[in-house]
Amino acid sequence: MKTRKAGLLALLATVVAFAGCASGPAFEEYESQMQAVGDGKGRIYMYRPSSLGAAVKPAIRVNGDAVGTSSAKGFFYVDLPPGDYTIAASTEAKRSLDVTLDAGEEMYVRLEMKMGAFVGHVKPVLVEASVGKEEIKKTKYAGE
Repeated sequence: MKTRKAGLLALLATVVAFAGCASGPAFEEYESQMQAVGDGKGRIYMYRPSSLGAAVKPAIRVNGDAVGTSSAKGFFYVDLPPGDYTIAASTEAKRSLDVTLDAGEEMYVRLEMKMGAFVGHVKPVLVEASVGKEEIKKTKYAGE
């Protein structure tokens, strides 16, 4: 009886862990559908490669405007004119990243899940394009 109960708890934990994961098309599938970056703009990819804290899905803001949601195993992107931007995620703690985007540039921002006192929080981290291009392949589209 204890073994059956432990098995059911493990199954439930797995279902809960993956319930908050992105469910759109895989990056490599969706990539062929993406529009090219517009003239005079750059693109920032934001992705969360981990399923840790799948239920925590804070809004991601660029200069205060909501641009997407941090979903476990998900990605989205924004095309913006050149300039300085602050990328932020708020849960129990606000974490932010300042970047400067150039025209034609592609940036990759990993949304890292960190443990907090009551709930996890997301920390945006700029990664090298070569790293981001590999890590994002393991995610699914979570944009709108």
